[in-house]
Amino acid sequence: MVPTTGIYRIIHAVHRLPHEVILVAGGQFPRCSKCDVWVSFELVREVRARFEYEPVQLYELPVIDDEENKADSAQAKG
Repeated sequence: MVPTTGIYRIIHAVHRLPHEVILVAGGQFPRCSKCDVWVSFELVREVRARFEYEPVQLYELPVIDDEENKADSAQAKG
């Protein structure tokens, strides 16, 4: 269970660099759909602001291929 609402750094075992996500206290930490084996979460900073929307429960982190993103960016630039 997520102990504190805040910004968490997600560290994957192998396939991508760390990134950040906001998680809400009381929810479950999501698993990664690619590296089920090992993902860790580190609280970067607590968020005390009230949400003006209904938070969405994230059950699984989607696979985002960094190479795909680079190719898309290169095409957009011209």
